[in-house]
Parts: sequence; C-alpha cells; structure tokens
Amino acid sequence: MTAILVDQTIAAHPVPPSRRKGGSLWAAIRGNRKAMIGLFLFIMFCLLAAFPWLFTSVKHPGDIQYPQLLHPSRAHWLGTTGLGQDVYAQVIYGTRQSLIIALVAGLGATILSVIIGVSAAYLGGYADELLSMFTDVFLVLPTFPLIIVLATYAGKGNLLVVIVVLIVTGWSFGARQLRAQALSLRNRDFLESARVRGERRSYIIVFEVLPTMTSLILANFLGAALYSVLTAAGLQFLGLGDPASMSWGTMLYWAQNQSALNSGYPAWALVPGLCVALLGVSFALLNYAFDEISNPALRPVRRQRAKRVHS
Repeated sequence: MTAILVDQTIAAHPVPPSRRKGGSLWAAIRGNRKAMIGLFLFIMFCLLAAFPWLFTSVKHPGDIQYPQLLHPSRAHWLGTTGLGQDVYAQVIYGTRQSLIIALVAGLGATILSVIIGVSAAYLGGYADELLSMFTDVFLVLPTFPLIIVLATYAGKGNLLVVIVVLIVTGWSFGARQLRAQALSLRNRDFLESARVRGERRSYIIVFEVLPTMTSLILANFLGAALYSVLTAAGLQFLGLGDPASMSWGTMLYWAQNQSALNSGYPAWALVPGLCVALLGVSFALLNYAFDEISNPALRPVRRQRAKRVHS
C-alpha cells in the first residue's frame, strides 16, 4: 500500500526534466538556443562595460583630440564626431552607463513589484484593496509623458534621477503579475502549515512564498531591465539626460543634433542604436528562454517540434 502511495505521489509531482538528468540551471540554459544567444550578448556587453580599455586604445573618449567628422578608417573604425571624438571609443565606453541603468533600474523596479504585489496578495483585505488601487493608478497613467515630466522637473541631467524615474514608472505591471501568482499560492498547504507553526508574516512571505516565485521574479527583472534600457535611451535621445555623459543615448542625441545621417556619417547614429537594440534583445531572449525553461507546458511543444524536424 505504501509503495502505491509513493508511486501516486511521484506521478502527481513529477521531477523536472533537468533534475531527472542530474542537471542544473546551467544545463537547462545550455540546452536552450534563445538562452545561449541572450547570455552571450549579455556577457559581451558586461565585458565591454567592465574592461573598455581592452577594446580600444583611446583612454578619454570625451576629449576633443582628432579632426572633425572623419569617415571610418583603420585609425578610426567608426569615424569621428563633429567635435573630433572617436565614435568607436564612445560606443565602447558608453556601454557601462547604459548597462548600469538597465540593471539598477530593473532591480529597483523588481524589488518594488515584489514588495507591493506579494504583500497585497498575502495580506488581503483593506491592504490588498489599497495596494491594488495604488498599482492600478500607475498602470493607467500614460507612462512616457509621465517619464518626460518627472525627468524634466526632478533634475535634468542627473543619472540618479533617470534611474529613480524608471523605477517609479516601471514597477506596476510586474506587481500586478506577482499579486496574481501570490493569490494562487495563498491557501496552499505549505503556507497553512507555516501559519499553524506560528511563523511571522514576514517570514512566510520571504522564506515560503518568494522561493516558489523565483522564475516569475526573474522574468519580471528581465522585463524591467529591457524597459529601462530602451526608455533611458529614449530620454537621453530627447536631451533629458546629461549631454556630457558617455552613453549610447547621448551619442544618439548628439548624432541627431548634428544631422549625422543626412551628412553622410551613418555609423555615428546607427551603431549606438544597434547596441541599444542588441542589449534589449539579450534581455528579451533571456526572458523568453527562462519562461520556456520554467514553464512545463512549453516543454512538450518543444519535444514535438524536435521530433517533427528529425522525422
């Protein structure tokens, strides 16, 4: 009888494929093409941000030290700006600020989403109604006009202000998703057991609820990082960042101001725009890949497609 109960338990709660094979998260990522492409792009940008001097001999890309508006050559791979700065060096050094904005703003928005969304679902009652109403207000607000207003009046040109604005405007969608997931877990047996044991609410949320939502939290972080890098580039392109800072968005701002495309210097505008797009693609691919890895419903679809290809 005991053996029958054990078999039924195993059938009801199958071990994930990665665990059956003795693999880890890395094994799951390595077996997913989207994850590998996204991870490769992300690591590439991390290396550029951490060690820019390894990829260019120019130490101070903001200094005016070359003839103006040179076309791409062996000496200047992407040419020079209207002020005589090396475009390639600016692209390399601009990676750091763009990546910092994406990661810090994405992390901040995710933390705010977790605090508000999970707390609303677990506490219930008036706390849930109040936090949900607060979330709905930010969901219905026109995001980009709000970002422009906040960035303009809170301190134009301040990197910290840009990050704070992105956090304030980027948390609400994730909070709504996390609240819905937490509501589905609210009355599970393991949470009831924790309540019976007399555990504090903070302990239950941090050590019981959040570990079961890791994949969704990670997906929200990647989505928030994608939102941050694209929105920050848009703000800087509009001149709402620090024009003297070194980032892809400010490069686009100066390229547009000096009509780089119309003047025959397309690399000045296209390359930083391409870098913004590729960093966004890396976050998007990682997001899709983790969704496939963590969602069992997608695994049979992949297997069926693989069988059709082999057949």
